[in-house]
Amino acid sequence: MAFVAVQGDEAAEIAEHPFGTPTFTGRKWPLADVRLLAPILPTKIIGVGRNYADHAKELGNEVPAEPLLFFKPNTSVVGPNVEIKLPAVSERVDFEGELAVIIGQPCRDVPKARAASVIMGYTIANDVTARDLQKKDVQFTRAKGFDTFCPLGPFIETEFDPSDVRVVTEVDGEVKQDGRTSLMVHDIPSLVEYVSGIMTLLPGDLILTGTPAGVGPMRAGQTVSVTVDGLGTLTNPVANR
Repeated sequence: MAFVAVQGDEAAEIAEHPFGTPTFTGRKWPLADVRLLAPILPTKIIGVGRNYADHAKELGNEVPAEPLLFFKPNTSVVGPNVEIKLPAVSERVDFEGELAVIIGQPCRDVPKARAASVIMGYTIANDVTARDLQKKDVQFTRAKGFDTFCPLGPFIETEFDPSDVRVVTEVDGEVKQDGRTSLMVHDIPSLVEYVSGIMTLLPGDLILTGTPAGVGPMRAGQTVSVTVDGLGTLTNPVANR
């Protein structure tokens, strides 16, 4: 396993880690021959609930005045084409396609105006949620914390404008979610300021920026794909645990 940088049709091996200015080993492989894993394993994953007004409305919730935060464990992370495993204790597990922000340096108390300077890049996430358990428990830890409940990928894009891009989720090729990041209640600089005002963020930490309207259940045997314009598509099959 190694971090690589995509250079045209090749994957160039990064010597240690991708933060700051990476150094390269000189080894390269055809990108088509490389198996993509999750692009990062964060120390923590901070989710933002109800950050699209239409999504809050579809679940019968008010839009929060401040960002509504929750954690997902890093053991929930899987990469592209890895199965999302449905736990037997849940009767409804939903997809939630999202844009994910990856932090690039240790930081705390970052003002909005400086948020871009601490962001390494962006990737795609599926904030998989056991909806029935979320409603039962009220707090979100169990519903969002199962293994495989945070697919990430396929790449980290370091040169990307996230302010107004399309986020689409498909199940077996049928569009279920279709939104734009410009519709976020709290934009990315505001989220970085808010979260870093609570806790120190470390390189590789993830902020999941919320999901548009259209969330719904997945069943074993289906395939879920999340596409963010400029970032590609994250696809995962679904199976019973």
